[in-house]
Formats: sequence, structure tokens, C-alpha cells
Amino acid sequence: MSDEIQSGLIRISDDVVSTIAGLAALETPGIAAMSGGISEGLAKRLSGKNVQKGVSVEVGQLEAAIDLRVIVNYGSKIQEVCRDLQQNVREAVENMTGLSVVEVNVKVEGVAFREEEKEKELQVEEAHRVK
Repeated sequence: MSDEIQSGLIRISDDVVSTIAGLAALETPGIAAMSGGISEGLAKRLSGKNVQKGVSVEVGQLEAAIDLRVIVNYGSKIQEVCRDLQQNVREAVENMTGLSVVEVNVKVEGVAFREEEKEKELQVEEAHRVK
């Protein structure tokens, strides 16, 4: 009898890693939302897959690479927010999956204003249209 323990392969799907990364990103202070592009919506329609908004991942057996597209809150220090974002996503994915995250790339695609500022913007736009 052999003392060797046989085990099977554990594979973590891209969708699972995307979900973990997306939730960790949204929990990061200064991140208003994830940004989904036109191509993402098209890919979802064509493939029928639930593509995580603003998150792209490549998952191997031992490593993962993550690309995030985000919208930051107005007034935030973007560099600091993005560094915190990278750290939060890396920790969440590594802790939950055991995968080594080789890179977390962040693309800031927009700035979100507070509701008051949005209302003021709309009022200014409306005033310009009336003239």
C-alpha cells in the first residue's frame, strides 16, 4: 500500500476570479463603479456569457492576470485609489483562490460626481439649451 495521496485537479473559472475581483474593487474607497465598454456588451450578447462589468481576467493553473476598468469619485487622489485597488484585488483573489496574481492593471475611464454636482451640471446644461 502506498502512502502517496492521489488528488484531482482544482480549476477555478475565469468567472469566479472576475466576480471576486469586481467585488473587491467596488469595496475600495474612491471607486465609484466599474466601467463596462461597448465591446463588453457586444461580447456578452454574442457569447451568451455573463461577462463581469469592467473586469477581464486570464486564469492559468497557478496564476492570474487581471484588468480592471473603473470610474473614480471626483476629488479622489487617483494614484492612491488605484494603488489601494490593486492591493485589495490582489489580496482578495490570492486569499480566496490560492492563485498567484501576477498583475492587476487598472484603467480609469471616468470620474463620478456627487449627486449635487450632477444636478448643477444638468441645470447649467438646461439653461444653455433654453437660450
